[in-house]
This record gives sequence, C-alpha cells and structure tokens, in this order.
Amino acid sequence: MKIKTIIVDDERLARLELIKLLSKYNDIEVIAEYGDPEEAIDGISNSDAHLVFLDIQMPGKNGFDVLEELETVPHIIFVTAFDEFAIKAFEVNAMDYVLKPVEEDRLRLAVEKAISIIKEEKIIEEKDAEKGALSGNDQVFLKDGEKCWFVHLKEVRLFESIGNYVRVHFASNKPLILKSLNSLDKRLSEKEFFRANRKHIINLKWIEKIEPWFNGGMMVELKGGEKIEISRRQSAKLRDRMSL
Repeated sequence: MKIKTIIVDDERLARLELIKLLSKYNDIEVIAEYGDPEEAIDGISNSDAHLVFLDIQMPGKNGFDVLEELETVPHIIFVTAFDEFAIKAFEVNAMDYVLKPVEEDRLRLAVEKAISIIKEEKIIEEKDAEKGALSGNDQVFLKDGEKCWFVHLKEVRLFESIGNYVRVHFASNKPLILKSLNSLDKRLSEKEFFRANRKHIINLKWIEKIEPWFNGGMMVELKGGEKIEISRRQSAKLRDRMSL
C-alpha cells in the first residue's frame, strides 16, 4: 500500500526539499504539491490522499484555515518554522508537528508513525467494508473501559472526533471508541448521518434547530442540546440533502 501524500507550503524551495526527503520512503507517494491555500483546499477535497504535510503561516489563509474548509481531513503533519502553534495543532488532531528547518531524524519519526497508523486503519476499513453500510436500525456493540452497551444507531445523535478516538453521544452516555471519524463516515448511511465538519457526524433525525452562522455556514442544535457548527461548504450540501 502506498501512502498518498500532499504537500502544502507557500515556499517552493521548502516543498522541493520535503519532496526530496520523502523520496527515501518507499511507502510514501507524493501525489500533489500546492503553494496556494485555496488551490490546496480544492486539491485535497478532490483527492484520496491519506496524508498532508501542511505549513501554517501562508498568505491569504493559514494552515488552520485550510483545515476548516475541508469536508473530510486526511492525517495532518504540520511543518512550520514556528513552535507557538504546537498546542493548537494537536487540538485539531494533527498527527505530528515538525519544525523547520526539517531534520531528517525528526521527519523519520513522523513518517514512520504515519505509515504505521494509516496502514492499520486501512486494514480496519477493509474489514468494515465487508460488513456493509450501517443504518439507524443496526445495533452496535460499544465498550469503554468496564462499561458496555448494545445501541441502535438511530439512538446516536452525534459522533465526535477526539484525537484517535470517537466519542459516541446517545442518551446521557458518551463512551470513547478507538475509531477514526473518517472510517465511520464511510460506513454510516448517508440518508441518516451527515458529516457536519472535520470533527463531527450528526444524526439528521436528531436536529432540533438550524440557524444561519458566520461566513455562510450554519449552527445546528441537536435534541440532546449539542450545538454543532457546519462549514459553508457542508452547509450547501446539508441544504440539498434536506430540501424537497
């Protein structure tokens, strides 16, 4: 399996240097590079990339702005000259944070980690695909620590990404399961579940209220009380999904 990789950096020399360093890894295949954030958003959205090396400080939009515009987000390794963004980078579930100038040993640790995680996820996805799509009437088994539940998916109002885990919201319970939101998104019925943003999947039948929000987005309130912001791009898809 090749790890399809995209590089986003407004400095051409930085992109070329990273491409050169990544060429040493047989499992890594650089499928695109972008120096413009807007082009990167379109390119990533229309690709099947597994991994993105993303600069933070860029003209127009920074790396975090790029993530906000994406419907689904591949694994992200930030590559930047600034260390003050490290905490925020991990808050948005970045896989790693590499400082410029890039040291080969430090990059190797990040790349090996990425390869291991992505290949393991691929194996899980292939097994899940054999089981078929999940609808609200399907019952699933959840385990968090010593607690276990059998839950019909129609009772789940929200899936929330927390690092390498997903928090499942149903009734008053919020167990954590070792699963990626991207893999869940591929299995859940599109008629019943909607990818609101890079961190949340909502059950459409649990929507209580929808309000216009900033920059053409929406704010959705679920019957459980959670308020979920939907990006401009996803808001347009939600309108199409829920209109007659």
